[in-house]
Order: sequence, then C-alpha cells, then structure tokens
Amino acid sequence: MNFKTILVHLDHSVRSPVRAAVAARWARAHGSHLTGLLPTGLSDGVIPADAIATGMTDYIAESADYLRRRSEAIAREFREAVAGTGPMSYEVRMVDGDTVDAVVRHGRVSDLVVLGQSDDSNKEDTIVRALAEHVLMDVGRPVMVVPSAGAFDEIPKGVVVAWDGSREAALAVQAALPALRRAARVTLVSLRHPHDKDNSQRLLASDMLQYLLRHGVQARAESQVTEIDIAQALLSRIADLGADLLVMGGYGHSRLRERVLDGVTRQVLAQMSVPVLMAH
Repeated sequence: MNFKTILVHLDHSVRSPVRAAVAARWARAHGSHLTGLLPTGLSDGVIPADAIATGMTDYIAESADYLRRRSEAIAREFREAVAGTGPMSYEVRMVDGDTVDAVVRHGRVSDLVVLGQSDDSNKEDTIVRALAEHVLMDVGRPVMVVPSAGAFDEIPKGVVVAWDGSREAALAVQAALPALRRAARVTLVSLRHPHDKDNSQRLLASDMLQYLLRHGVQARAESQVTEIDIAQALLSRIADLGADLLVMGGYGHSRLRERVLDGVTRQVLAQMSVPVLMAH
C-alpha cells in the first residue's frame, strides 16, 4: 500500500495553509496526487456579520458572491503555495454542499485524508469544529489530523504507535505503513492502569514487531503501567521520545472499549502536539 492520493481539507481558518503545506510535503515524499478539497460554504457556512455591506437588498446573492470570492482566494493561495515547491500532481476541487458529507465522499476515493484540529478560528461552526471526529467515523480511510499550533516542516522521523491490540489499532498500523517505512524510529507504546488486567496475551507485541519487520519497518515495543490518564501518559511519552507523529486507532465498538477509547481519542484530539494518523 502507498498513499497514491492524499486529500486535504481547505477552508478559511488561519491554519489551513499550514495543513495544506503538511499534506503537500507528504504528497511529494510519497509520490502522491494531492487534492485540495474546498467546500465553499454555500450550503452550510456562516457569513461573518461584517462581510456584507449594510443596505444590500439581495442578501442571499451577496452572501453567495462573498463565499465564492473567498473560496477562489483560498484556492489561488493553495495553487501558488504548491506550485512554488516544484512540479507535483495536484488539483483543487471547489464543492458546494455540506462540509462533512463532501469530505467523506471525496475522502473515500483517497488513500489519506488530512484535516485540522478543532480550534477557535471555526468557533461559529460546530460541525466544522468536529470535522475530524465526524469524518473519521464515516470515511473508511485513514485520517491524519494536524495540530492547531506548531510547525511541521519535515516528514516524520520518530513515530509512536499506540498499540493496544484492538481492531482499530491494527487498522491504523496497516494504514500508516508508508509513513512507518520512512521513519528512523518507530516505537510501539502500550499503556495500562495498575488495576487493569495484564493484556500481554492480547497485545502480541513481539508478533506485531515481526509483522512490521516483514514490511520493512524496524520497531521496538514498550509496555508501561501508569497512574495518570492513558491519553496524558501517551502524550507525555511522545514528548519524551521526541516523536513527530502518533499513529493510533480511533474509537471502539463494544461498550467497554468505547468508554475507554472514546475518552482517549477525544483527549488526544483536544491536546495533541504532533500530527495524529488515525483509523477506525
């Protein structure tokens, strides 16, 4: 498997150019076609109160014109930024309609979907703010979420894989193989609380290391018992290892796993400091 097609969600937020740059860097490194998906907001966007001049008689037409011009400016900025880094296969798709639906539909014909972490620049739109969660659950493709702060100017060299032996974690590992092959350091991190049952039989960590080795990935595994929240412990370990990418499964299905995984997923998405590649 490789990332032959990478899709990145573009919008008017201040982090959209950063997200697009990360996606372009990955596309260039993996020889991918890059699609910039740009929902215009004509269906589900909110017009800023000061965007339309007072006294306009046809507010709907003026609003549509404003959104169209805003989208064209974003598309132009994306094209100029990508073209400025050298020859690469890319396109911009401007689409009307619901943002979540558009990202899911176009994401399903891609190998990797790049989204942004929720931040205050989209506080007027609760659906867009929760875009990563909605898309991850429905798209059927791996999703990489780029943090709302920080610069990520290099292809990840140090990767932490949150390994709990679950279906979602296995899917995430498989999806991340192209990135793992390019990494210099890959660490499988398994965490549990003191009162949790020893899950070494479920983890099969040594088997996963052999699986990765057969795919050209040299990795090591570590298992830790922690008193703090799993998400906090995971983020702390990422910082200790100097990792610049986290690979993890997102959400679960059984009620018990759902309570645990949902909490970890939401905490990581809220407090992430490095890009997170997830699968569900």
